[in-house]
Amino acid sequence: MSYSVLKNNTAYSEESVSGLHEKLELRLIEELKCGNINAFNSLFESYSSRLYHFAYGFFKSKEEAEELVQDVFIKIWENRSNLKPESNFKSYLFTIAFNQIKKYYRSKALLNQYLDFQKNKEDYNEDYFSEMDYSSLKELVDHLIELMPPRRRAVFMKSRYEEKSVKEISQEMNITESTVENHLNQALRYLRTNLQKENLTGIIFFILFIQ
Repeated sequence: MSYSVLKNNTAYSEESVSGLHEKLELRLIEELKCGNINAFNSLFESYSSRLYHFAYGFFKSKEEAEELVQDVFIKIWENRSNLKPESNFKSYLFTIAFNQIKKYYRSKALLNQYLDFQKNKEDYNEDYFSEMDYSSLKELVDHLIELMPPRRRAVFMKSRYEEKSVKEISQEMNITESTVENHLNQALRYLRTNLQKENLTGIIFFILFIQ
């Protein structure tokens, strides 16, 4: 058998495997959309390693890369009903990851700016600020978000974490745009009030509202 024939057969084989993979992935996404946990686990096994290495390239931290992978797939699970099987799942996955990475770096930069500003104030408490870090601030905010009413929390997450517009949220949740805006305003007011009690408003606010 000639080399050219072998080469053509190999190309055909690779194309067939690729086609089978796409069909399998399409079926898994359709099943995940219906809440199939096994389909979710299969997609996690298929992409988690690639997503981890992608995140590690930015963070240079095993823990932060692993946390990002978990966050991304939690978002996938929570928003499974909105998945579009015909869309490119890999691109969707890595877009979520990249947006999370951008949020992380923007938040870190703004936190450093705030701390530099605080150092110039007369009542600056070095011990207090030295104990603060991004992770602990994020945990406090996450806790407050979890205490929100379910629909308000969903609207807020779609707006601040998924970067969706009021119109997109309105269409996805089948509610009016004014209702979306009302939920967002109440969520911001609630967070502002509770963060003021912790004297952390100026520090944490950027995590949610400036981005």
